Amino acid sequence: MKRFFDIVVASILFILLILPMLLIAISVRLTSKGPIIYWSDRVGQLNIIFKMPKFRTMYVDSPTIATHLVVNPNSLLTPIGSLLRRLSLDEFPQLYSIIKGDMSFVGPRPALFNQYDLMALRGEKGVDKLLPGVTGWAQVNGRDKLSISEKVDLDLQYLNHQSFWFDLKILWKTLLKVMFQDNISH
Repeated sequence: MKRFFDIVVASILFILLILPMLLIAISVRLTSKGPIIYWSDRVGQLNIIFKMPKFRTMYVDSPTIATHLVVNPNSLLTPIGSLLRRLSLDEFPQLYSIIKGDMSFVGPRPALFNQYDLMALRGEKGVDKLLPGVTGWAQVNGRDKLSISEKVDLDLQYLNHQSFWFDLKILWKTLLKVMFQDNISH
């Protein structure tokens, strides 16, 4: 049921968002040098690395580390990068990853390939068995304000209480968080 939901909804959203994605792509191209899409190496289900697409919000020579580890992350953002992140518009290309099967709408956020502490803790707790998501229980309960152990504890809660209705609750809470820009990285 979850995979069917992911494919159908992602396909519909992809069609509905073609024009906005085209406008975002043009904006990215016009405001900074480099590719429109940034393909990030991410850790997927069972710690398999996959390429996750996002609209590029940072300059090409930016370091590949978690944003919370950067001293002044705003200095790395392109002229429209902050807006794309604040409205979560940079996430639209992940519809491709959902349709392909690398991601789901709901699951633990995929770790960067070099977030070894997060990967190790997820492995200990069995959370690495889950397909990563565009959003998840940790994202709607604190996102970047949470410690790694708090994120993994919330991911574990999701693992132990997975259901279609829980996913819908998380999606609804995500929509509200984005609309009201609650705990959104800039």
